Amino acid sequence: MSQEVEMKLALGRDGPERLCRHPLLQGQPGATQRLANTYFDTPEGELEAARMALRLRRYDDTWVQTLKTSGDVGGGMSRRGEWEWPVAGGAPNEGVLDRQGLAALPPMAELGTDVLERLEARFTTDFERRSWQLDHAGVTIEVALDQGEIRAAGRAVPIRELELELKAGDPAALWDLALALAETIPLRPADASKAARGGALLSGQWTLPEGDTPAGCLHRAIMALDALADTRDEAWRPVAAEAMQRLAAEDKEKGDAAELAAALAGPDWLSPAFGQAALRLALRLDSTEGASP
Repeated sequence: MSQEVEMKLALGRDGPERLCRHPLLQGQPGATQRLANTYFDTPEGELEAARMALRLRRYDDTWVQTLKTSGDVGGGMSRRGEWEWPVAGGAPNEGVLDRQGLAALPPMAELGTDVLERLEARFTTDFERRSWQLDHAGVTIEVALDQGEIRAAGRAVPIRELELELKAGDPAALWDLALALAETIPLRPADASKAARGGALLSGQWTLPEGDTPAGCLHRAIMALDALADTRDEAWRPVAAEAMQRLAAEDKEKGDAAELAAALAGPDWLSPAFGQAALRLALRLDSTEGASP
């Protein structure tokens, strides 16, 4: 098992174009891949309920199976357990789920063999990933720009996100890089994984955490913005604003939370200033409380 440490950032419509022009990336060698992914769960959603995600991903002609487990998630930063290994291909454009390999993993063993037998394909993601390896602030970070779609139950939502994954070094460098990018790029922390977004698309509903701590309030607000992005239902915006207002009322350093709540009162809230304030707030709460699971 390895531990994945990454930061997920949602981009505005012109965010990808601005990202590719950013001085930190311009002139850097990059790689482009088309990634097709199928996510598995039981019909009852038992993996999702246990906060696990299981996928098969195709890299060119190679299939890789990945199981991710819950960890600390908040303010765009996540620390999760991850198991990954190659598997065989089957029919054209299909991988073969390695149930025997899954059975040997402790998180799956806790769920029992019955769950393994009932796993089935639930939804897919298909996106282009453009990635760069950066040496930033003395550490190695993979910068990955994903653009494509999540598809489930005959519906689709767009993928337009940036992932900063720590390859080696101090996680503080992820915050430093995110804040540097946010100076000119409209972005914000995103807490919903592609798996969680696919589950919400499949079920047609989003469930938010209550937010009973400052970090929990921020997590609730960010999840509400994730729901807003996928559903385009403006009712989620005041939910995010209310969580920010609660955070401002509870937080001794009210500035950033109050600024974010005020910005959410208007439709054109996503801006470099919004992203910087959200990242500053997330960094401070991550440092003082730890991220809310």
